[in-house]
Amino acid sequence: MRDGSPVATGPEQVFGNLLAVAERVRKGLEWEISESSVESPGGEAPAGQIARFAQEERARVLEAGVSGLEKMAAGRGADIDEDEYFGVEAIVLLEGRPAILIQGQDFPSQQGDWAVLDGARTAIRASIARVGRVEVSGHPDLDWLGTAFLVGPDVVMTNRHVATEFTRSDGAGWTFRQGLAARVDLAEELGGPVTGDGALSYDVTEVLGIHADVDLALLRVTPSAGPLPTPLPVAAEPPGEVVGRPVYVIGYPAWDGRRNEPESMRRIFMDVYNVKRLQPGTATELLPGQLTMKHDCSTLGGNSGSPVFDLADHRVLGLHYGGRYRSGNFAVPLWQLTDDPLLARAGINWA
Repeated sequence: MRDGSPVATGPEQVFGNLLAVAERVRKGLEWEISESSVESPGGEAPAGQIARFAQEERARVLEAGVSGLEKMAAGRGADIDEDEYFGVEAIVLLEGRPAILIQGQDFPSQQGDWAVLDGARTAIRASIARVGRVEVSGHPDLDWLGTAFLVGPDVVMTNRHVATEFTRSDGAGWTFRQGLAARVDLAEELGGPVTGDGALSYDVTEVLGIHADVDLALLRVTPSAGPLPTPLPVAAEPPGEVVGRPVYVIGYPAWDGRRNEPESMRRIFMDVYNVKRLQPGTATELLPGQLTMKHDCSTLGGNSGSPVFDLADHRVLGLHYGGRYRSGNFAVPLWQLTDDPLLARAGINWA
């Protein structure tokens, strides 16, 4: 994959059979074309024209990607042009490492390798219901900062670099910056209702602590209405094998033009950002002595603070904190912090 790509892993590592994937994508395109072949009305509204153009552009990109996959399968990778490279990356993102829109605290069924998500739907929905967007009021530049998830009876975990946007050290601990307030909203879905009753919104009332060594912060929350759900189970011991383990991330990928080529990202994500997504992938490496686990879920800025779940048992394995494209994404392996004093004080739901 080329520099500036939002895809962390190449197709050879994601797909076992490149030709099978190419054929599946081609058949999907044939179905889409047959479904949309009716002539559009002359008085079509601008919104409809834009949607039709986006669909046509998506089809063009994927057709180029199919051609690129076929060349790779035939050992002709050197013959792939720029459009085909971009199309291959789009297929990796859309099919191999998708960022699936969440609506109604649920997700649509997937094809290919990720059809297995259907069998875990109940557990994944329970995970979705305990992850929210960190929103802030009084900030001069931002109205939301990242992702957080429930890890104790009234405690959420996020990244240090998220929490320090609205907190400060007072020498003895951490407190809110003057004029700033924060909350965690468990909704913020595409097309979702406005949660005016506060049923899915929790006020951040206390900064329990910000870790000195890893990119981690713990915040106390209070529900605006109704009780808090039970916390997520956090892995107290490592999984049997980290490398190659299916995982998933839940969070709020945001526009991230500083680290991605903007036009590529726009064409892949169709300008849908800042809303809740389910992002499956695999754990790829555990870096010894560095408190870092790597994974290849398709994350963007805004996923900061997202939980990385084990797809096998739905425990939280890690706290996502960043990524480096063409290299992978990084998370704190939480089972390595079971004896940490900050996490002990917070009453983490170790499992």
